[in-house]
Amino acid sequence: PAIWVWDDELLAAQRISLKRIVFLYECLLELPVVIRRGDVAAEVLDFARAAGARMIVTAASPSPRFAAIRRRLEQEMPVAVLHESPFATAPRALDLRRFSRYWRKVERSVLPQSGARRDV
Repeated sequence: PAIWVWDDELLAAQRISLKRIVFLYECLLELPVVIRRGDVAAEVLDFARAAGARMIVTAASPSPRFAAIRRRLEQEMPVAVLHESPFATAPRALDLRRFSRYWRKVERSVLPQSGARRDV
């Protein structure tokens, strides 16, 4: 089973637009995932316990907030962090507030060098 938790604190701090929230929500509706809202660690732990899980598995993240949430989870249950190969080669300094800015920096490392654009 999988869970997505809308992090109220993060949404307020980052001032994420309603348009982006709706986009993410519509994407989530296409996935086999339970959607909750609130304190991320508390919601994940509640979900894991209700499912009879003995471990929580999550993807790696460079976010300090993620590290804090992971530490809270680890106090209650083992946590396995999956480290996947990067999708793209990116410079160290990236503006991640807009996908288009990120994509301009990494596109050449992802798509063929022929200069021809393909639908991905």
